[in-house]
Amino acid sequence: MVMAWKLTQHAVIITAFVSVMMVAIEYFNVLSHGWWLRVLGEGRWRGYLVGALLGALPGCLGAFALVALFGARKVTLGAVVAGMIATSGDEMFVMLSLFPGTALALTAGLTALGIGAGALTDLVFKPSGAPCCQEGLALHEPSSCACFAPGDWMAHWRNPSAHRVILTAVGSLLLFAIAAGQLGPPSFNWKRLTLMLVVSFGLFILATVPDHFLDEHLWKHVARRHVPRVFAWTLGALALVKGLDHYLDVTALIAANPWATLALAGAVGVIPESGPHLVFVSLYSDGSLPLGILVASSAVQDGHGMLPMLAHSRVDFLKVKAVNLVVGLAVGGAMLLWGQ
Repeated sequence: MVMAWKLTQHAVIITAFVSVMMVAIEYFNVLSHGWWLRVLGEGRWRGYLVGALLGALPGCLGAFALVALFGARKVTLGAVVAGMIATSGDEMFVMLSLFPGTALALTAGLTALGIGAGALTDLVFKPSGAPCCQEGLALHEPSSCACFAPGDWMAHWRNPSAHRVILTAVGSLLLFAIAAGQLGPPSFNWKRLTLMLVVSFGLFILATVPDHFLDEHLWKHVARRHVPRVFAWTLGALALVKGLDHYLDVTALIAANPWATLALAGAVGVIPESGPHLVFVSLYSDGSLPLGILVASSAVQDGHGMLPMLAHSRVDFLKVKAVNLVVGLAVGGAMLLWGQ
């Protein structure tokens, strides 16, 4: 029961963050009359750079934001590949504490590698005008909605809709649970602060947007369609990984043969979970693992960053993981041949 509750908490946090990011993308698009998303879409190489830089951020928050952009069809699949190769998830914090110089060099190298791999991905999987997922974010015409009007938002609360009351109550409970340490990090740190700021921004949107935006975007599209799928896929994936960890000792499977270990690192990296990668981080820190295998593991794995993609499109999820696996094994294998 305790483990099930922890998995549920984790799934709730991921779902909440992804949901606010999805709403925030549309909110800023309408507020800025589409300017900031047009800037992202001005050039494909800019998308690769944005994707890689988001992925290079320690933790999974940048990766979640990138998946939200992909769900809104504002970046290509190649940009997602760039970000997922660049990211090392939460393990980057561990690497920075154990071997900071190597960790920073690893991030820089993966960022450059991700940009190149992203460009090649879009050459292979040519982007088309078709939606990237079954249901992307609904987009307003910029003039059809005033998201924030200082003189009007109080009127929304004189006779609030049931949807506004329900979503605000859920968001307020979520914020209180995070602040009290019942959800998210048990101690106050930058992660808890970030989550509190994200949820607070979501509450600000709930409080100030007009009924049309709230009903069409927050309730019908995000709350009713995306949230259940993101939560279900996230919880299911986390439960599967924990089940495998319970019955399988990953550390015991690492053989002295570096090529077998490289293959194992690639296979473990495909799992959308942060924990298994720590085995390879620890082995490298102890001096028992070649750098090439750590690079391969870091390139293939993306922490929890790809979990929301399962809710968007399983096909695109498999494409990104396949590209990352090929790139990671190729680079890691080349480094082993060079004695690294």
